[in-house]
Amino acid sequence: MADLYPAIDAPQVAADLDRLDAECASFEADFKGKLAEEAARDGGGAWLASAVKRYEAIEDLAGRLGSYAGLVHAGDSVDPVKSKFYGDVSERLTAASVHLLFFMLELNRVDDEVLERAMQAPELGHYRPWIEDLRKDKPYQLEDRVEQLFHEKSQTGYGAFNRLFDQTISGLRFKLGGKELAIEPTLNLLQDRAPAKRKAAAEALAKTFKANERTFALITNTLAKDKEISDRWRGFEDVADSRHLANRVEREVVDALVASVRGAYPRLSHRYYKLKAGWFGKKKLPHWDRNAPLPFAATGSIAWPDARNMVLTAYSAFSPEMARIAERFFTDRWIDAPVRPGKAPGAFSHPTTPSAHPYVLMNYQGKPRDVMTLAHELGHGVHQVLAAGNGALMAPTPLTLAETASVFGEMLTFRRLLAQTKSVKQRQALLAGKVEDMINTVVRQIAFYSFERAIHTERRSGELTAQRIGEIWLSVQSESLGPAIEIKPGYENFWMYIPHFIHSPFYVYAYAFGDCLVNSLYAVYEHAQEGFAERYLAMLSAGGTKHYSELLAPFGLDAKEPSFWDGGLSVIAGMIDELEAMG
Repeated sequence: MADLYPAIDAPQVAADLDRLDAECASFEADFKGKLAEEAARDGGGAWLASAVKRYEAIEDLAGRLGSYAGLVHAGDSVDPVKSKFYGDVSERLTAASVHLLFFMLELNRVDDEVLERAMQAPELGHYRPWIEDLRKDKPYQLEDRVEQLFHEKSQTGYGAFNRLFDQTISGLRFKLGGKELAIEPTLNLLQDRAPAKRKAAAEALAKTFKANERTFALITNTLAKDKEISDRWRGFEDVADSRHLANRVEREVVDALVASVRGAYPRLSHRYYKLKAGWFGKKKLPHWDRNAPLPFAATGSIAWPDARNMVLTAYSAFSPEMARIAERFFTDRWIDAPVRPGKAPGAFSHPTTPSAHPYVLMNYQGKPRDVMTLAHELGHGVHQVLAAGNGALMAPTPLTLAETASVFGEMLTFRRLLAQTKSVKQRQALLAGKVEDMINTVVRQIAFYSFERAIHTERRSGELTAQRIGEIWLSVQSESLGPAIEIKPGYENFWMYIPHFIHSPFYVYAYAFGDCLVNSLYAVYEHAQEGFAERYLAMLSAGGTKHYSELLAPFGLDAKEPSFWDGGLSVIAGMIDELEAMG
């Protein structure tokens, strides 16, 4: 992370925090209360463009500081010095950005005709996608002082509970065979070849979760209530409407996706898990065997250099440019892959800010799934590098398309591996592994979404006990997993470790959206003439400058069509057909 700052106590950090304070204050002094009047004057477009450019530069600087603090914290979230640094920087960023709150609120109060006239100036016209996007938030904006209060209180509200969750989950220890393990290696044991280790890991997880259920129930209840208050004040009707707005996707499109996936549970997850139980010589599998390695899967660990080569070769066959960008993550040390105590669990690609570059964090342990995770996160990374040219305001991609490049990268890597595998049993293992990943991405994430909807809806009538949250969890899990997975005692608390529920309420459907979209996109690629890769990279390079419908149009795809989702799901069903035929 030295490309951002040399160290947490480096003078550059303190200097940039001071510069951010000064620039935010001067920005407010120069522009507050003037936007509507100045935009209406002759040359108002150029004047307004100068304000937007200054705002964008401040966003870039704030993004650099916030990204650095967040990455340091993710690298070791139990170190008190790093936690304090993260907390202090977060507070400084919140305090400085109070001076910026007026800008988007005032900009949205400028008359439509005045703003349209101003955007005829090329300097401001460049920012049209961002401005038009911003104006979609207009009906949900509050009076300036209320917005300021919400903003400042976020540090002691949802921001504080997010941090409490991170620190608590990283600090949990699970007793296994005389050892105390952190959560990531314990979860990893659920994919161990030894049945006894999988069972022991599940029981250790259940025991520690049970001991901490009141803390996690409090965090969940508080954040759900906090969201309900914000939604009520802003006028959002449905519990997920604020997420749909942020994603720039219509509620009916998400509802169609959810209905299609839930309707497909029997021909996807139910059918696959019945098949998997049969491979183990059983009628039912206990929940801790859901992701167990298949009896006929290859043993052994995949070395890091081999994983790197697998992904880059697959990327290169599709697009040398994509592989060139992905390779920089290795050569320039933009990846933190080893497992360490205190390191954040899971994986992510953090875009940081357009003036820098993304960083990938993962916990590589040599499993085939880890190779797919690497392909997934590098897909994000390539997307973020390509979109960075749009600047700090227009580089971010709505969540509906944010998972496209990552899932497409996985699919490229999988197809490459499958084509190179000659053994029938190894092809079966690869295919089954991909089906499991897709079920985890589509079925599991829609079950998560159903769980969140139930929690947030019921929370409006009062607090939920840990027991009640567990009951809702078991209900949605039973529906999605089907009769071939036997849910044993202890599983009722496995909702506790899912970070998306805490950090990004209702984010989870973006994974299913992305997977189904990529299945449809990949089908176009398989039948495409020349030029698909160029169109694909152009789509990624657009960042947040276009609506998802515009970006899909060159591929002949329309997510508003019900058949779109069924087409994506039929790809998974087709793979299960193939597995059934193999016996």
